This record gives sequence, structure tokens and C-alpha cells, in this order.
Amino acid sequence: MWEYTDKVKEHFLNPRNVGEIEDADGVGEVGSLACGDALKLTFKVDENGRIVDAKFKTFGCASAIASSSALTEMIIGKTVDEAARITNEQIAEYLGGLPKEKMHCSVMGRDALEKAIAHYRGQPEKKVEGEIVCECFGVTDVQIRRAVKENHLTTIEEITNYIKAGGGCGKCHDRIQEIIDAELGRPAAKKESRPKQLTNIEKIRLIQETLDREIRPQLLQDGGNIELVDVDGDKVLVKLQGSCASCQMSQVTLKDYVEAKLKELVTDSLVVEEVR
Repeated sequence: MWEYTDKVKEHFLNPRNVGEIEDADGVGEVGSLACGDALKLTFKVDENGRIVDAKFKTFGCASAIASSSALTEMIIGKTVDEAARITNEQIAEYLGGLPKEKMHCSVMGRDALEKAIAHYRGQPEKKVEGEIVCECFGVTDVQIRRAVKENHLTTIEEITNYIKAGGGCGKCHDRIQEIIDAELGRPAAKKESRPKQLTNIEKIRLIQETLDREIRPQLLQDGGNIELVDVDGDKVLVKLQGSCASCQMSQVTLKDYVEAKLKELVTDSLVVEEVR
């Protein structure tokens, strides 16, 4: 499970400034329901160019709601120029930090703010720049390069955490790696020498599929069962059920069969632990 700060929990459970300003001066919408996260930010500006009110509507996880709530608190009272300098890292810092897997929520807030400010200034909406690299989430090479530069990212997993690219089918991993290598001035790695790096989404899916297809049927034959509780990095937390839960050989089954099978069919870095 992800560890959330008290401030993230507070902004999730008691979000500030929820809603929409009908006669807003600035409006910014990012994300989509298809991607799992969407945010609409609206704000009102006084005659001195200062943001006097801001509201948001978010569809997403706890981090998305907390990041949006925090963003409205951060921009109210600031001039538009001051608000324009807010970064996604500052949104995360305001909340006392976000799990690395949820940094894309702060990026979504920053992007919505940029769009709302462009709308306020009468600037035309930017067309999609660059080539679409990740078709699953519509992320371009320009967005990936920006994420690498601004947040000092060095791996595909970090890119996925910040902007979701690479978190779906995984077909774009080679291209993402090429962009990372180019931005960091690293020589391009030979494709055949670099093993495919699983995203968290892929890893969880493969673990669940392996449990369902390979492991659970064998345990059911002996009156046992197994449930996937959580995946934390390479740590797989499971709960043994039925006869497996009380069997004196349960730890042997866990390590010599369950863990061995997951290492064989998913990735050899996995460690399986039992949750009672």
C-alpha cells in the first residue's frame, strides 16, 4: 500500500474549493476519463491581476483530489504571473510529498494551471506538439523530454510515475528509453542487451494472471487457495486460504512453489511474503 502524508489525507478527506466558477477568467481542463484521471480548474482574477478564487473538479484517486485541492490553495492570493511559476514538485512538497507512483497527479495539476492561465491571457490552446510515443495515454516525446529535464528522471518507471507514459501495453518502452538516453547524453543501449522493464501495472497483471492460471488450480486440488493482497515493488504479499492456511508446510509451498513460479513466469526479482 502507498504511504500518504497526513496532509494528503486531509486534502483528500476534506478537499478545499471543490466546484466550478461559472464566470471564470481562467479555465483549464486536462486528462480524460479513459486515462483514469481528469481535472477541470477554474479561477477568478481581480483588477490587479491577482487570483481571488479558484475551484476544481477532479475524477481520480486520492492523490489526484489532494493535489487539485492543494493547487487551489496555493494559487489563491497570488498574481497570475506568480501562479505561472508553480511547478509540480512544489505541489507535491506542499502536501508533504507524494508516493513516487502518484507524482503524475501533481503534473496533472501543473498542466491544468498552465491551460487555465493561457485561457486567461487569451492565448490559443496549444496543439499537440511532437510525436505520440505512448498511445495508451496519448503522451508525446515533447512531454517525456520535459519530464526528464524538470524532474531529473532516469528510468522508464519514473516516467510512468510522473506522466503515465509506458504504463499500459509497454510497446513504447524502447522509444521512451531512447528519449531518456538522448536527454541524459547517454549512449543508446543495444536493444537486445536490455531486458524489458515491467511497469507496476504490467507486473501486477502478470502476477495475478500467474496466480489464477498456474498456482491457484494446483492449490485448489488439495483444498487450499491463495489471494493476492498487495504488490509493493518486488514484494508480493499474499494470503493463504483453506488447507494451506493451517498446513505446517505452508512456508515451503510459499517459497518453493509460489515464489519460484512467479520468479519463473514474471520476474526473478520477486519475493513472496504471507499476510496473516
